[in-house]
Amino acid sequence: MALLKDNIFRIILWQENVLKMFRILALNISLMVCGCAIAQGHISADKAKKGLDGLSDPFVVETTSGWVRGFQQDGSMAFLGIPYAKVERFQPPKAVDRWDTIRVCDHWGPQAMQMVHGRQLDETEMSEKNSCVLNVWTTDRQARKPVMVWLHGGGFDSGTSAWNPGMALAKKDVVVVSVNHRLNILGFLDLSACSKEYSQSANVGMLDVVAALKWVRDNIRSFGGNPDNVTIFGESGGGGKVGTLLCMPPAKGLFHKAIIMSGTILNVNTKEMSESLGAAVLKELGIDSEHVDRIKDVPYRELYAAGQRAMAASIGTRKPGTPMMWGFGPTPDGVNLLQQPFQNGFASISDNVPILIGTTFNELQRLAYNQQMTEEEARAALVATFGSDTDEYIMAFKEAYPDSSPQDWLSIDWLFRPKTLVTVDEIGKSRNADTYTYMFEWRSPVTNASQHGHELKFCFNTLNLSKNELPEASLQDLRLADIMSSVWAKFAHTGDPNIKELPEWKPYTPENGEIMYFNHQCRIRNNPDRHLQQIIDKHCFKQLDEFRKSH
Repeated sequence: MALLKDNIFRIILWQENVLKMFRILALNISLMVCGCAIAQGHISADKAKKGLDGLSDPFVVETTSGWVRGFQQDGSMAFLGIPYAKVERFQPPKAVDRWDTIRVCDHWGPQAMQMVHGRQLDETEMSEKNSCVLNVWTTDRQARKPVMVWLHGGGFDSGTSAWNPGMALAKKDVVVVSVNHRLNILGFLDLSACSKEYSQSANVGMLDVVAALKWVRDNIRSFGGNPDNVTIFGESGGGGKVGTLLCMPPAKGLFHKAIIMSGTILNVNTKEMSESLGAAVLKELGIDSEHVDRIKDVPYRELYAAGQRAMAASIGTRKPGTPMMWGFGPTPDGVNLLQQPFQNGFASISDNVPILIGTTFNELQRLAYNQQMTEEEARAALVATFGSDTDEYIMAFKEAYPDSSPQDWLSIDWLFRPKTLVTVDEIGKSRNADTYTYMFEWRSPVTNASQHGHELKFCFNTLNLSKNELPEASLQDLRLADIMSSVWAKFAHTGDPNIKELPEWKPYTPENGEIMYFNHQCRIRNNPDRHLQQIIDKHCFKQLDEFRKSH
């Protein structure tokens, strides 16, 4: 009889637990539905903070601006579209107004204003007022993990954090944050010559990023992150933003390590250039300096178009493939930005920040892999660029890459690697912290190339999201993604990227030229291509040399 009563009790308890599970599930479903149904993405604080059984909801977090509610995304806790600043046109970012309800953060926030093709994006997808949002991925809110803050590519003109979700990287024992911020003419129009009110307008896009880093400092503990161990990382324009932050006094102390991926296109903006461009924009719009405030009311598309005309009329329009950038991007002002990055290393304020920096084998170079080509045909094509140094270029290429093909000679990166080498040589002499360099040489089966941005799916461990470049990942591909995401996370932990799966990787010096090659078989090489890159630098950066002579 006692045994029967015990079994009956167990059945009743099991039924109660099952019922509780269904009630919690129903609550979560109702909250998700509620979050989708309410236009502003808010729900009742009482409903969201507590489950029906009185248990705290682990997806509800309090920030300095209010409560947010995330969701589970592929094994990580995700919080998307959290506002970190509010903005007024051409003004530095300000603190967000506090909200009293719980903001449902289960979808991407709006991207910054930019020119888009195809259908028009609504306010929830692209916004001038509400695009200063960030995203957080974590696996343990009670932890104190290193934080990795991702800055998206797209130059300083376009892009969105939605391109690179961080849920898989967060499983490498880090907290991942990604940021949207003002871009193009809204982020970098210099009106400082017109009024003190606009004294910082030339760099407000980067000041948005600083505001995001301050949000991380003030809030990331609640998501399981350590604000005293923050790594900033970015690719392409995002790498340029990382380099820029290394030269910004307002960002000092807000991050502790930096990863620059294919980001060394050189920004040559000077204060004289940015002020000239600002005056040209006002002229295009028919606004005099005494009535500069009228520019706040110009519709975005009209403003952007005026900016493009103004560039052409004043400092010139940059063409794709140009080995430097100018126009609507950061400008040194002695206050928010001390210098441009890369050309002379970085500002001394970041001398103690470890750096991981590298490129891909092909980057943005036009590819020649889709055609048969003899050495003589390749040599003839190279003469247009390298002239009398063509044979020396080919010899240096063969020394650096003995197994290379004639197609490789034309398809290798001529933009990023040369200036990356110049940069690491410079910082290797003067900085206190270590620098590590890499080359990503894995090749897509679709293009037979290692192109600009191909490494992202490996660093984020998201091969499943890149079917256009990798229709079906092999075991070797999966292993490389696991290794590279582990390396990026390990660097975030300690400032040292070494993991047991790789050969020993020493800090870079100009003497050792140490570089890690990432491929199915990862390997270390020392000064493999110095002579080759010197030839490329001599012939492919003549426009930069001419600019320096004239300034």
